[in-house]
Amino acid sequence: MRILKFPLDHVCIKTGILCPRCQKLVSSGVIESFEVEVMRRLIELEEDQELKKYMQNLSYVKAYRFEDSIVVLIQRSGDVPHDIYQRLSRILSESLRARVRVINGSSRDLKSIASQLLFPARILGINIVWLPNGTSFHVLRVSKRDLRYISIPIEAAEKILSLIIGSDVQIRGE
Repeated sequence: MRILKFPLDHVCIKTGILCPRCQKLVSSGVIESFEVEVMRRLIELEEDQELKKYMQNLSYVKAYRFEDSIVVLIQRSGDVPHDIYQRLSRILSESLRARVRVINGSSRDLKSIASQLLFPARILGINIVWLPNGTSFHVLRVSKRDLRYISIPIEAAEKILSLIIGSDVQIRGE
């Protein structure tokens, strides 16, 4: 029985042979090729009896990769404890041989996403810097002491946050 919801067909993910619809999603760039492997690992986790009751409340949204760091956005529809995200992160990190962080992507709010991604570091504030040419970027202010606790490299976190919100993000320690 399929529990977790995916943008690709369950059979295509499991077999690795994509139907024309799924192949079109991968070819067009809506779904990146590495995401198929992430989805396959999540399907394998559906067999875990401890995780099964929580996996039915989750939907896969998107995965972002920068060098050896992967962030997986999962949307929840019910009650899912925070430690389930941490457990999924740890299991996926081991199986994908990368730094994986699974976060709740129900809200595309920068502060919500950033606080989950940078946990346990505290976010002191977010500023928007407007440039003379009319463009802008976000500056995420984090406690300088907390920078060392961030599990993924700062440049990876900046790039991934930029991809998620669609605007440049810089992380600064204060």
